[in-house]
Amino acid sequence: MTKSELIQRLAERNPHLYQRDVELIVSAIFDEISNALARGDRVELRGFGAFSVKRRDARIGRNPRTGDSVAVDEKIVPFFKTGKQLRERLNQGA
Repeated sequence: MTKSELIQRLAERNPHLYQRDVELIVSAIFDEISNALARGDRVELRGFGAFSVKRRDARIGRNPRTGDSVAVDEKIVPFFKTGKQLRERLNQGA
């Protein structure tokens, strides 16, 4: 599902809200999550999951095409861990 599909679905389920208002709400939520992660904070949505950042150390990688060694810089990457309720919902039919 894309962001625009999410906005469309939420607007359909909430006909009392204008689509532009739903778009502002969704954008505000995503912006706040992004800003918190940029500050190094953890964002937890109970039942859904938790967003955090992890640091990957610098390392020597390989170019898969040529096999040459390549220096890969240290980087900070987003990480998502699912919540218990979401895991249970996904595994209901399994």
